[in-house]
Amino acid sequence: MLAITAPGQGAQTPGFLEAWLELPGVTERLTWWSAVTGLDLIRYGTTADADEIRDTAVAQPLLVSAALIAYEVLDVRPGLVAGHSVGELAAAAMAGVISPEAALVLARERGRAMAEAATVTETGMTAVLGGDPGEVQTVLKEHGLTPANMNGAGQVVAAGTMEQLAALKDRPPSGARLRSLQVAGAFHTEHMRPAVDTLQRITPGMPVADPGIQVLSNRDGAVVGRGEDFVARLAEQVSNPVRWDSCMETMTDLGVTAIIELPPAGTLAGIARRALPGVEVVALKTPDKLDQARILAEASPSDDTLENA
Repeated sequence: MLAITAPGQGAQTPGFLEAWLELPGVTERLTWWSAVTGLDLIRYGTTADADEIRDTAVAQPLLVSAALIAYEVLDVRPGLVAGHSVGELAAAAMAGVISPEAALVLARERGRAMAEAATVTETGMTAVLGGDPGEVQTVLKEHGLTPANMNGAGQVVAAGTMEQLAALKDRPPSGARLRSLQVAGAFHTEHMRPAVDTLQRITPGMPVADPGIQVLSNRDGAVVGRGEDFVARLAEQVSNPVRWDSCMETMTDLGVTAIIELPPAGTLAGIARRALPGVEVVALKTPDKLDQARILAEASPSDDTLENA
């Protein structure tokens, strides 16, 4: 089975959309989506610098638009879709739960709300790479930190106040490497609760359909069969840890044999290569990878069976 995945915040790099604008229809589509979001997505994806696209309110709509434009250009039907953090909004659109425009409006409002929530307390995130998994969890708990991203393949992202992260730097788990992440705050923790309230206020009037493709939830890796349930999870997920490890476990259980990561690809593809041996992976960074991705899709039978969660 083929799975298509959409990355989350932090995957963006300056100019990553430039090559995609050379394809027919892409400029026009992104011009329309720029009107939808109120952001110049073309400029942010081509000439904006790293600081500009690090802004949460910019990065989230930019990432969702990048994933969706590549998905449209790729034009293959997977058996399963999944997104990491804000990538879940792109996955919801790919599965037919919401429209691309609705996904972009949600990304805009989500990004704004999370950026605002991050100003209340000075918080951040640090990747913890390696170390004994049990000890990592124990040390994070001792420091009062939340394991905000459980990414699998020996990678956990800790989130909390800057003081808590400083204490982690001073007393890290043995055998683990730490990497500070350039993000605005402690995403996927209780610090983001105001953003959850914003999404729960605006989503009830949004048109929603049940998924036409199996779609996984970051909450627990479950296949969610009802569109309303998935949208409710999208809102709640902003303050809950991302269980990408559980998503990969579900991919294994469902028989995923191939994964295509949408742009700006690389992060999830790297994790998959380490955590899912034997699964073929294509990181669709640029259009020159489209043929390789389509060949992989043709060789991977689609399973349209949907399971309720």
